[in-house]
Amino acid sequence: MWQKGRGAPPTAHYPGGVTIRLYDTSARQIRDFTPITPGCVSIYLCGATVQAAPHIGHIRSGLNFDIMRRWFEYRGYDVTFIRNVTDIDDKIIRKSAEQDRPWWAIGYENERAFNDGYTALGCLPPTYEPRATGHVTEMIEMMRTLIERGHAYEADGNVYFDVRSLPGYLSLSNQDLDELRQPAEDGETGKRDPRDFAMWKAVKPGEPSWETPWGRGRPGWHLECSAMAHKYLGSAFDIHGGGIDLIFPHHENEIAQARGVGDEFAHYWVHNSWVTMSGEKMSKSLGNSVLVSEMVKEWRPIVLRYYLGTPHYRSTIEYSEEALREAESAFARIEGFVQRVVEKAGGAVEPAAEVPPAFAEAMDDDLGVPGALAVVHTTVRQGNSALAADDKEAAVARLAEVRAMLAVLGLDPLDPHWAGESDRGEDLHGVVDTLVRLVLQQRESARARKDWATADAIRDQLNQSGLVIEDGPQGPRWTLGPR
Repeated sequence: MWQKGRGAPPTAHYPGGVTIRLYDTSARQIRDFTPITPGCVSIYLCGATVQAAPHIGHIRSGLNFDIMRRWFEYRGYDVTFIRNVTDIDDKIIRKSAEQDRPWWAIGYENERAFNDGYTALGCLPPTYEPRATGHVTEMIEMMRTLIERGHAYEADGNVYFDVRSLPGYLSLSNQDLDELRQPAEDGETGKRDPRDFAMWKAVKPGEPSWETPWGRGRPGWHLECSAMAHKYLGSAFDIHGGGIDLIFPHHENEIAQARGVGDEFAHYWVHNSWVTMSGEKMSKSLGNSVLVSEMVKEWRPIVLRYYLGTPHYRSTIEYSEEALREAESAFARIEGFVQRVVEKAGGAVEPAAEVPPAFAEAMDDDLGVPGALAVVHTTVRQGNSALAADDKEAAVARLAEVRAMLAVLGLDPLDPHWAGESDRGEDLHGVVDTLVRLVLQQRESARARKDWATADAIRDQLNQSGLVIEDGPQGPRWTLGPR
């Protein structure tokens, strides 16, 4: 059984003739993807900063890159996927002071919350998930090299990167250095130029610190990722990912540090867009976040994955309950088809060995999930037509294709991950089924005597209670409808 990209069927061999195309932020255009090592893909994703529990905007990034990973694996690539944890930074330290709790306790609690969210929404675990605090040695070595090469300097126990020392700085964000306003924190004293950024911050009373050749202190946010990417992926790797809000200053400064020590660093930069509320980026500081832990109490996790994972990764999602209900209804149509064919077939239907060509074409073109999803829905409609015509063979064939496509998107309701997910009273299903069938028998009796008003009233009452009634050749069938 193939396990690497859970649920997605493998291809028979490495697809040398296949070209995946990705929008590269640094090139500002869609480019053909050419891996550094044929048949392999290395991905570094900026993961959680664990000062608080995740909202759905945080988890969207993990979902988008989970789909990217699944598609590369489906296409036959061997994927190394690194998603880091920033477990020490200014925000975590401020939370520690506000809550009078150890910084590491806050970080660990929220790291667990992030992982719970990733798991709930069906994200595959990363190959490695390094924490920043576990790589201080690598950070010190990087700073030492940068100082020796004239790209960094020490002042008052801080270590700063000299942005004017590196040609090409700001090429990712396409800014003018003379117009730059670099974000800065309290205590960043001794800068030669206000545009220089801190890689290491001198110790302050009550803050965590580590010993370095330049005195005790703690790492800056940007240094952490440069050091961890080098540690796990080497001096050059294929794809660096993250949200568009990280392009500057974080990713720009990562590049500066890496290039300063001689690394090629990432060959492609891929950024996902935001989840917004009332046109504003979803964030804790704005007080408009929707926590994953609360959302999964109100909505099935597989529906949340559909909602967050099916828009194009570069498009903004405007959050609303109405949009979620639409996603729930759309997924219910897919899930209902899957259930009906399984019942018709009298057992499991395995995914097809290959996805339909139109689906593959959409996914190869910058992970065009909306176009790929259109193929899923078209195939579902074809399958429903086959069911209506009592063409079991065609219906089963369409389900096999649907399952192959849904596996790539992480949305196959028959995948073992989702087996216990839809806890909507499964233990009571037999009881409910018996009661509903008694009511449906009354409706059938009304229809038999042509009492259409009573039959319609029974159906309407069942619909109002959340049940969807479908009349078929074998008689009426009920399913739970969207809320």
